[in-house]
Amino acid sequence: MTGDELPTYLIAIPSKGRLVEPTISLLNSIGLKLLSHDDRALIIQTSWENVNIVRIRPEDIPFIVESSSAILGITGFDYVVESEANVDIVLDLKFGKGKIVLAIPENWNIQHPEELPDGVRVATKYVTITKRFFEKLNKNVKIIRVSGSVEVMPILKAADVIVDVMSTGTTLKLHRLKPIYTIVETSAKLIKTKQSIDDEAKYVINKFITLTKAVLESSNRKLLLMNVPDEVLNQVLKIVPAMEGPTIAKVVSGRPMWEVITVVHEDEVPDLVMKLKSLGVKDILILTIEKVIP
Repeated sequence: MTGDELPTYLIAIPSKGRLVEPTISLLNSIGLKLLSHDDRALIIQTSWENVNIVRIRPEDIPFIVESSSAILGITGFDYVVESEANVDIVLDLKFGKGKIVLAIPENWNIQHPEELPDGVRVATKYVTITKRFFEKLNKNVKIIRVSGSVEVMPILKAADVIVDVMSTGTTLKLHRLKPIYTIVETSAKLIKTKQSIDDEAKYVINKFITLTKAVLESSNRKLLLMNVPDEVLNQVLKIVPAMEGPTIAKVVSGRPMWEVITVVHEDEVPDLVMKLKSLGVKDILILTIEKVIP
């Protein structure tokens, strides 16, 4: 490396599973573009000259970030807890939501985990989470580690119950299982290393976090622009929500008129528009927001 070259930093993202597509979408939204789309590639160059993406299994990401091989990572909270890795959880990314549940055969007449008999066999890929859970219950169980197809274990008589991630519950129903307890609620998290890093790495982390927050802040928000007659301006300002406050500018018009610009949650838009129209507000524009940077 010459003195003019920048060091290259890695950001770890999932190579498989339900988090892959929303993670790629998030990267695109913040302007971090992948320069290759070869599914076989493990390390991919990006549009940020000193940042590469490393694609690995989501359960391995906490360890990669803990070691500072990657300065940032995106993975499920369930994998962070399961790994017991020493990392900082920076942001909840609001996607990949699910629950780690204890599920039992649907014909069992049991409502609570405490009712399970000692010695019950529990199939799971979340060994650490499961062990902690039953230790808190002072329940003696046999944990069976599996890497996939957890739901089929009771049918195969390889286990009695399972601990696994549930999104909709459809897969559990197909395998004649029912959840009786939520152990951990999970979603995608942005995690960062706790290791000592240089100033350039800190800059990359802060840039990534700032832009990610901006994308999250813009979610479900709309930009409203409107022309407001002078005589109803005060009434309009009382009903329009805003972040710090609406922007107001004089409109060159044949009658006294003001342009009002504000940001509102999209759920508020329908009723707000009707109220504004009833006051005589004109030329209402509703625009999508790409990023909000406070």
